[in-house]
Amino acid sequence: MNILIIKLGATGDVVRTTPLLKRLAGQITWITAAKNAELLRGLAEDLNCLTWEERASVHGQMYDLAINLEDDLETAQLLRTVRFRQLFGAYADSDNRLRYTNDATAWFDLSLISVYGKEKADYLKLQNRQTYQELVFRGLGMAFEGDRYLLPKAVKTGLVGDIAISSAAGPVWPMKNWAYYDQLKEELEARGFVVNFLPKRNSLLEHLADVQGHRCLVSGDSLPMHFALGSFVRCVSLFTCTSPWEIFGYGVQTKIESPLLGDFFYQRGFDPRATQAIDLEEVYEATIRECLASSTDTGGARLPANVESLQV
Repeated sequence: MNILIIKLGATGDVVRTTPLLKRLAGQITWITAAKNAELLRGLAEDLNCLTWEERASVHGQMYDLAINLEDDLETAQLLRTVRFRQLFGAYADSDNRLRYTNDATAWFDLSLISVYGKEKADYLKLQNRQTYQELVFRGLGMAFEGDRYLLPKAVKTGLVGDIAISSAAGPVWPMKNWAYYDQLKEELEARGFVVNFLPKRNSLLEHLADVQGHRCLVSGDSLPMHFALGSFVRCVSLFTCTSPWEIFGYGVQTKIESPLLGDFFYQRGFDPRATQAIDLEEVYEATIRECLASSTDTGGARLPANVESLQV
């Protein structure tokens, strides 16, 4: 088969879409945002990664299957420049309105372009208990079986330690910025752990190496979380305003849901209550548990002496 995938961003969403590459047979062309191309190039022999700026190279091409996982009009209009036998996902109708195919309703009914409108879509998203991969795989006629992410080889940075903390959430989701990361770092260091805040990097491959250089990651629902899941690095993930149920944990993740999750679900404004609702002690204890578990994963690698016997 000749397959087209359109998935530009966000970067974490691109990463969690890579399990499709293991299950789709044939030559695959993936159009993504320029910053994400280094995560896809070279992942598979039959994968051709194009940036959005290179999209003209697909004009006039014929595809057995076109998959569009974006929800904006400009991306949907790209499909008018190609030919395909089967389409999965969003497209622009004859009136230039965004629609999505019937087999993609399980995912897109929960999206910004849901036929139900955003309010009902957010309610359905709050009720949903299937992961992103389960929803997409099912629409494509496959069963998700825990297929792992595909990640490129990281570029080493030398940043290593016991626990990595990713505290930055960006301007789109300010309520992901949990209020107690600094205090968490202090308490963990008092127990003898080496704790690093993840720095900004020029390359996503360096950012990947920073995550892989630690036993455990503490973060919100973010790209570093997906890097940890794909690298089988233990992680404690805080969900303050987005869905914990859409994330498949691969057996290495502890999810901590805010007690106010329903109040701030998929809201993009800012309310300090959302950032303060998860208790510091709960995150601290979960982090130690994951570090203890990581020592088993790595064949009994050394932990600080005053941590090995700690009961939490």
